[in-house]
Amino acid sequence: MRALAKTSPGPGLELIDAPEPHPQPHEVKIRVLRAGLCGTDLHIESWDDWAASMLKPPLVVGHELYGEIVEIGANVPRAAAPYEIKEGMRASAEGHVICGVCRNCRSGRPHVCVNTSSVGVNRDGGFADYVCVPYTNVWVQPDDLDPDLGSIFDPLGNAVHTALTFPIAGDDVMITGCGPIGVMATAIARHVGARFVVATDVSDFRLEMARRAGADHAVNVARERVAPYQRELGMLLGFDVGLEMSGSPAALKELIDNCQHGAGIAMLGLPSEPFAVDWGPVITRMLTIKGIYGRQMYDTWYRMSFMLQTSAELRERIRSVITHRYRAEQWQDAFAAARSGECGKVIMDWS
Repeated sequence: MRALAKTSPGPGLELIDAPEPHPQPHEVKIRVLRAGLCGTDLHIESWDDWAASMLKPPLVVGHELYGEIVEIGANVPRAAAPYEIKEGMRASAEGHVICGVCRNCRSGRPHVCVNTSSVGVNRDGGFADYVCVPYTNVWVQPDDLDPDLGSIFDPLGNAVHTALTFPIAGDDVMITGCGPIGVMATAIARHVGARFVVATDVSDFRLEMARRAGADHAVNVARERVAPYQRELGMLLGFDVGLEMSGSPAALKELIDNCQHGAGIAMLGLPSEPFAVDWGPVITRMLTIKGIYGRQMYDTWYRMSFMLQTSAELRERIRSVITHRYRAEQWQDAFAAARSGECGKVIMDWS
């Protein structure tokens, strides 16, 4: 089968002919139809310090995937709640494989499993014709779901998890960072019923995506500040909720500066290096800051599926984040587009 793999330590990837995998007794085999390209994949391709510390080549990469179930392991319960798993079903996959026995798993917090193994990082991933995952990681999708949309449920889950961390209905929301996840969070905030949504970035291309996703204002903070837009919207106190999606120290500072007393800040963006925070305003304004990682298994999956099922407008706003599509053989062009900054979500077609 075709597989995009890290064959040895060092920069680069190779599209190779790999053995077709066979599911273990508790696994499901998926024929991959679409796969989304993530920032994690860029780190792996360039072989930075993080990638060198996490991967043990050879390894098939990729963790955002959608496809068709083609084989079911011998010990997979066919009546696995909430549906019967059958060959021919379409599915996405949760990329975090949990241990099921650590304290967090046994206490109902599997999304913070201390022994998490990640698809495409610690085990073979979805940039291939076939991938095997535990049946508990399979998320069956409706037959009529757009395959492109099905391939980005993993990052959409990050956006939903972050956006719903604090109540936002009727509140004012500031989103820093308009990469694909930040833009999807903008669409979720708009769908859930935020009063005003203001997004920030330093890329005009990505700010325009945020506007299409429902932002009232999209501010290029390389040229402007956010405070004047608050006044224009008639906001007297500041934002009720902040979603930090960029990992930028400057973005977090501006977010704290523009939040009202008692606001909540959910942080998904990973900084490239440690940075100082002025904790005075955090304390005196009684701000709540919460780190976000991945998706809540599986509450987030239910919520994003149900929201998409009930809103054609939301489906279109999420789909608008996908700006580039390539065949699997064009993987180098796909990675170049993702690195350009002039893109949203990049999808590879493995069908």
